Amino acid sequence: MPPVLCTVIRHASERLSKCSLTPLHGRAEITFLTAHGDMHFDATGFILLAVDAPPLSLADAGRPLLLLDSTWRLLPKLMRRLDGAPISRRLPTGVRTAYPRVSKTGTDPLGGLASVEALYLARKILGDDEPALLEAYHWRDAFLSGLRGMV
Repeated sequence: MPPVLCTVIRHASERLSKCSLTPLHGRAEITFLTAHGDMHFDATGFILLAVDAPPLSLADAGRPLLLLDSTWRLLPKLMRRLDGAPISRRLPTGVRTAYPRVSKTGTDPLGGLASVEALYLARKILGDDEPALLEAYHWRDAFLSGLRGMV
C-alpha cells in the first residue's frame, strides 16, 4: 500500500522549533505549506481532521489528509484559508496526547493531539502504520503506550 499523502498548512506564527512535525520535512508524501498573506487552499476531497466530526475509518482510505498546524486559538484563522469542501473526520475519542500542554487560555480541546500524534494515528487508521513518523518525537513512547488496545 502506498503511503497516505498529506498536506500540512502551518500558521505563519507557528514556531518551527516547537513544532512536532519539523523532523518530517523532506518526506516525499508530506507537503508543507505556510499560510502567508492571502494564501488559500482548495481542500476539496481532502480529509480534514477535526474534533467535532464523524470518526475517521478505513473506509476513508485513498484520500489525502489535510492537517492544520497551529495553536488551537489560531485555528479559526487557518480554517478561513480553506476553499472547497473538505471531508471532516475525527480521531478516536479517548486518545490522549503525550505532549505536555501549557495553554494559558484553556482553549485546548480534550481530544486534541500534537500534530505528529494526529498524523501518525490518522495514517494508522487509514491502513498506513508508519512508526518512523514518531522517531524524533520526544514523547513517542508515552503516546504509543496510551494507544495500546485502542486502535
